Amino acid sequence: MLSLIPWDAFFGGMLLGVSAIVLMLGIGRVAGISGIVSRLLPTGTSNKERKDADTANTEKHWRIAFVVGMVASGWLLIPTGYQLPQLEEMNLALVIIAGLLVGFGTKTANGCTSGHGIVGMARLSKRSIVATCVFMGVAIVTVFIKNLTGLGA
Repeated sequence: MLSLIPWDAFFGGMLLGVSAIVLMLGIGRVAGISGIVSRLLPTGTSNKERKDADTANTEKHWRIAFVVGMVASGWLLIPTGYQLPQLEEMNLALVIIAGLLVGFGTKTANGCTSGHGIVGMARLSKRSIVATCVFMGVAIVTVFIKNLTGLGA
C-alpha cells in the first residue's frame, strides 16, 4: 500500500531547508546551486573574487565542500538499500536542449530554483517570487506541450 505522505520528498525538502538555513546563518551565503557551481568554474568567478585571492580561496573551499556534500549524500544511501526510482529513457538531443535552456534561464533570472525558490521565497524577495512563478509557469507549459506532442516519450 502506498503511503499518503511522500516521505522521501518530505525529508529531502527538510534537508534542503536546513542546509539553506545553515549556509545563510553560518557564513551568510545563499544556497543557490547554479551560483555555487558556476563560481567554481573559471568563467563563473566574479571580478571581486579575482582581485582578492584570499576571498576567492575561502569562497572556493566552501563551494567545493557544498558540491562534494551533495554528491556524497547520494552515495551514503547505498548501504541502506535505498532504491532510486527507475527513469524512463530520454532522447539525448532533447536532454541537451533542455540543459541549455535551463542554463540560459538561470543566467537570465540571476539564479535557479534553489536560490530563488527556496531561499528567496523564504525571504519574501519580490524578484525571487517573480522568478519562481516564471520557472513554474514555464515548467507547466513544457509538460503540457510534451504530453500534447509526445516529445521526449
